[in-house]
Amino acid sequence: MHTVDENVSATLTFAVPATKVFAVLADPATHAAIDGTGWVQQAADLAPLTEVGQVFRMSMHHDDHPDKGYTTANKVRVFDPPRAIGWLTGYETDDGRLEFGGWLWRYDLRPLGPSQTEVTLTYDWSAVPPSIREYLRFPPFGPDHLTNSLHHLAEIAARTSHA
Repeated sequence: MHTVDENVSATLTFAVPATKVFAVLADPATHAAIDGTGWVQQAADLAPLTEVGQVFRMSMHHDDHPDKGYTTANKVRVFDPPRAIGWLTGYETDDGRLEFGGWLWRYDLRPLGPSQTEVTLTYDWSAVPPSIREYLRFPPFGPDHLTNSLHHLAEIAARTSHA
């Protein structure tokens, strides 16, 4: 894992075809298991991700959040099957507007053959404004989080590709 500017990334090679890995990432129902921290609880929107601009919500929990349990609204920013998928994380205001904090989760998939894929997970907070940086520390997770998350993704993708 390395830090460059205002993003961190990790890369892992999976013994799973890129199309299968992408299908797991495009399914919000798998995100809690991929995350593995307990922060992501479950998908509030179960529709598969299919296009840039699509919004999907996730039920979350974090002990440091004022409400403990809360819902994020995530907006797909990158959708290039089976090569890349990514989303901005934000929330819905009381009047129904979507606001985003400026951080992006992105997965880049590089096929290494018919049944192997190199996956890079990047967390980028370069667009986070100073007002949010006053009360949130970036990245908000420890150094092993991205690698652990990729291992969870690999296990899930391997199960689905043999099903």
